[in-house]
Amino acid sequence: MPVGDEPVGDEPVGDKPAGETNERRLVLVASNRGPVSFSRGEDGELTAKRGAGGVVSGLSSVASNANLLWVCAALSEADRTAARRAPNGMLDLDGNPGGSAVQMLGIPPTTFHRAYNTIANSVLWFVHHMLYDTPSRPQFGLAFRRDWAAYREYNLAFAEALAAASTAAGAAAPRAVVQDYHLTLAPRLLAEVKPQVRIAHFSHTPWAPTDYFRLLPDSIAEEVLTGILGADHAGFLSQRWANAFMDCCEQVLGAAADKDRQLVSYQGHSTGIGVHPLGVDAAELTERAAQADVEMRMAALREVIGDRKLIVRVDRTELSKNILRGLNAYRELLLSRPQWRGKVMLLSFAYPSRHDLPEYREYTAGVQRLASAIDDEFGSADWTPVLLQTQDDYARSLAGYRLADVLLVNPIRDGMNLVAKEGPILSDRNCVLVLSREAGAADELAGDALMINPFDISATAEALHEALLMSGTERARRRSSLAAAASAVPPTAWFQSQLDALDAQVPSCR
Repeated sequence: MPVGDEPVGDEPVGDKPAGETNERRLVLVASNRGPVSFSRGEDGELTAKRGAGGVVSGLSSVASNANLLWVCAALSEADRTAARRAPNGMLDLDGNPGGSAVQMLGIPPTTFHRAYNTIANSVLWFVHHMLYDTPSRPQFGLAFRRDWAAYREYNLAFAEALAAASTAAGAAAPRAVVQDYHLTLAPRLLAEVKPQVRIAHFSHTPWAPTDYFRLLPDSIAEEVLTGILGADHAGFLSQRWANAFMDCCEQVLGAAADKDRQLVSYQGHSTGIGVHPLGVDAAELTERAAQADVEMRMAALREVIGDRKLIVRVDRTELSKNILRGLNAYRELLLSRPQWRGKVMLLSFAYPSRHDLPEYREYTAGVQRLASAIDDEFGSADWTPVLLQTQDDYARSLAGYRLADVLLVNPIRDGMNLVAKEGPILSDRNCVLVLSREAGAADELAGDALMINPFDISATAEALHEALLMSGTERARRRSSLAAAASAVPPTAWFQSQLDALDAQVPSCR
């Protein structure tokens, strides 16, 4: 989703805090996906495109700072080609060679696949979102150990790149902000070779409770935790996820976890724990949603919707997003509240995600089958109950936000969920937010949303009914409050809060 690109605060991100010398400090950012990607056209030429995704959205707002170096993986052969062609592997934010803002790592494709698809997305993501069908999965055998070695190698490549950048920075020791579950080992690996670097790690996912985290082999669970504890500061989107991490450190490692001081001490080193909720740049988002392509899609949707109420959901076809239960709740609404038949429509954006994984391909097919079944069961010549959009169309998503009477966000678990924040900001109809209590956004939005248990289909259907009936005055009051909360911590402030917390953390021995 779009975010702003203004500098953070009154001074550049790379400046030292008050009281230090005026020598500029480099800020290092490490994430799997970077701010730019490449494709090869029919003419064989490389074309650069600004990146997308949650981490990129949150960091792009400060990536134009001259003292920031973003280290990321080359995700495609076109990316690897661009990185090879660039002097010293450096690119600028628009993909031009010779810049000093982006360094793409040409990690071998097999290593990347095993680290990214097999470990990060098929193990760590499943653990933190509690997605396993535990009678049959997971199974950790020889193949897993081979893949974990690749994950370690992948993390080491990032740590070495960050260490090299730190060396190049000279006396001005940089701060390194490492992002997400792809890079849980990198803080420890970096600290071992460059102990003078101040390191933060940020988790964009939930954190699993201890009993579920212990599905991992003991040695692997310990390696993940000690990897993050190599940082001076560990950040999370919600206090719930921070508490779960501290519980794991205490119960798996035997570390000293002080929840009052938000501090974990282990083997002589202390890691500060912080909560940094990520919000939306409301001005940037509103400006984008007013552009001509969005207006055109709104006009087309109005012709289809007519005077009916509109329920909207915007998701990737990700298992944790709970799309199937959401569709079944809508079906139950039509069964139990027949007065809504012909008078409401569900506009569901279900964008492709991780189609390299068979579970995701089947999940997407299941969403399509259920949407079609609901249309067959209830539809008529002049009414299609479900409008399912599976092709990426960001402008149409923004149009959906603006036209929504109800926004349904019902994930099984979610680190934050920016959809829940974007919808109220853009809604022209004072949409009512129906929100899962398992989304990190619930911490900030629960007071003005209709909260649901994401596994309770009947309660979700009842919440949809309540939302559709809510008075205009109450809708307007709630939407206004939600929009204010959603924009309270824009990406620039989110990133700056991590740097401030890192600077405030008292250094300790590693």
